[in-house]
Amino acid sequence: MHLSLVSLAKPVLHGYFRSSCSWRVRIAFALKGIEYDQVTVNLIKDGGQQEFQSVNPMQQVPAVEIDGITLCQSLAVIQYVDETRPGAKLLPADPKKRAQVRMISDLIASGIQPLQNLYVIQKIGADKVQWSQHFIDRGFKALEPILKQTAGKYCVGDEISMADICLVPQVYNAERFKVNMDQYPTIKRLNQTLLEIEAFKVSHPSNQPDTPADMSA
Repeated sequence: MHLSLVSLAKPVLHGYFRSSCSWRVRIAFALKGIEYDQVTVNLIKDGGQQEFQSVNPMQQVPAVEIDGITLCQSLAVIQYVDETRPGAKLLPADPKKRAQVRMISDLIASGIQPLQNLYVIQKIGADKVQWSQHFIDRGFKALEPILKQTAGKYCVGDEISMADICLVPQVYNAERFKVNMDQYPTIKRLNQTLLEIEAFKVSHPSNQPDTPADMSA
């Protein structure tokens, strides 16, 4: 009975409007039709991070309070809600396609995004744009030929998956750091297609409660 009552509570997403990892979770919730509450964590202000430490000792977003537990990694959150909530499946049933989705998701979430997250580029300082461009280009040069092999309408075949959820926020980061996306036609096409989908629009950084007025849609 206790678990049922806990499960009825809305998940709480601790996030930041421009965090690509928070955006992944917002996309997944939108695709699954999950209603949730948001708590803003201002990553720019140290005070906000210190208050957040009790929720996530790594002081990173997202953190999601759901079903009586707290999950602090976006891919863990996405896979948990996919396994416990009805709606669109974010991981394919076919083992080969599921492995491809996980491969692409991990390539982005482990091999590209961490090298230009806020903590890293603050440490890099004045060279942050050049640094970010280098590592995004390095990752996209690997990702482009993989997607040429796996993609249909979306990253893996013709169904939206966790791979697509990871791709769009990473392209947003690439554009923010002035990466030339014409070098990556498959990535560019997929991103354009996905941005037309409502779940990607409502979860966009320009549409969040903590989006600055000059960046709002």
